[in-house]
Amino acid sequence: MTRPMVRPHKLTERAPASLPLPGVALNSLDHAVSSPPEHAVTAGKRPTKLSILMCAYNEEQRIGRAIAEILQTDYPCDVELIVVDDGSTDGTPALLARLDDPRVMVYRHVVNFGKGAALRSAVKLATGTHAVPFDADLEYSPADIPRMLEPVLSGRSDVVYGARLFGFYTVYQSYRYAKGNRVMTQLANMIYDAGLSDLHTCLKLIPLPLLKTLPLSETGFGLDTEITAQLLKLGIRPFEIPVSYYSRSHAEGKKIRWQDAVACVRILLQVKMSFGSRMRAAVALPGTGTAGLTRWLDGGALLA
Repeated sequence: MTRPMVRPHKLTERAPASLPLPGVALNSLDHAVSSPPEHAVTAGKRPTKLSILMCAYNEEQRIGRAIAEILQTDYPCDVELIVVDDGSTDGTPALLARLDDPRVMVYRHVVNFGKGAALRSAVKLATGTHAVPFDADLEYSPADIPRMLEPVLSGRSDVVYGARLFGFYTVYQSYRYAKGNRVMTQLANMIYDAGLSDLHTCLKLIPLPLLKTLPLSETGFGLDTEITAQLLKLGIRPFEIPVSYYSRSHAEGKKIRWQDAVACVRILLQVKMSFGSRMRAAVALPGTGTAGLTRWLDGGALLA
C-alpha cells in the first residue's frame, strides 16, 4: 500500500515559525510530526514494507539522480521513500517540489537542524515494517538494498548492515577518513564485545518499531554512532552484507569533520554507561509498552 506525497510547502506551513534552540526545535518537531499508531508499524503483523529514509541539505547537484535511482530499483517488497529537506538554501526544495510519485513523501525543516534531527523526523513519518537510511549524495548504491533485505525476508536476521569493505567495492578520497572509521569501529567492538566491520555505514536496515523505541537524542552526525551503540548495548549483532561505496571529497560537498570523531568516542562511552536506565525510561513511557520489544530485549535481562 502506498501513501500520497506530501508537498514541501504544505509541511512548512505546519512547522514552527521560529525555532532558535536545537533542543526546543526538536521538541517542536516532535509535535509537528506525529508518530503513526503503534499497531500500524508492528513488524510480523503484515507483509514486509521498507521505508527508505533520505536526509538532504543543499544537495541540488545529486539528489535528483539519487531519488531516481532509488525509485527505479527493483525491490522484493513494497517500499516508500521519505525525504527530509533539512533547511536547504540552494535549489533542493524546488527539485523536491516537482516530485510526483505515490511512493514518495517530502518533509521540509524550515531551518537546518542537523542530519540526526532530519533522520529522526523521517523515522516519525515512516510507515514500513523496516527502515534504512540512504544518503542523497550518491556515495552508496540503491542496488545494494535488495540484497540487504534477503536475510530479513528469509527470517535469518532482523538487523542488517551494509558494510564497506575498505579495498573492495569502495573508493575513498582520503586515507585519514578510511583509517578513522576503522579505528572507531575497532573501539566500538572493544567497548561492546562485538565484531562489526563498519560502524559508520549509512545503510542500517532496522525494524521500524525497534528504531522508534530507541531513546535517541543526537541531532548531528552523532546519531549514526548512537543508533549502533544502543543496538550493541542491547546485545543485537547486525548481519553484515558487503556494499559498494564511492566517497566524495569536501570540495564535492562532504560535510564530516574531525570533530565528529571526537563526538563518536563520547557517544560510545556515554551509551555504554547510561543506556540501560534510558531504555527503562523509554519503555515506561505511556503507550510504549514492552510487548514489541520482547524479542530484542531478552526479557529485560540486557537492561541490568
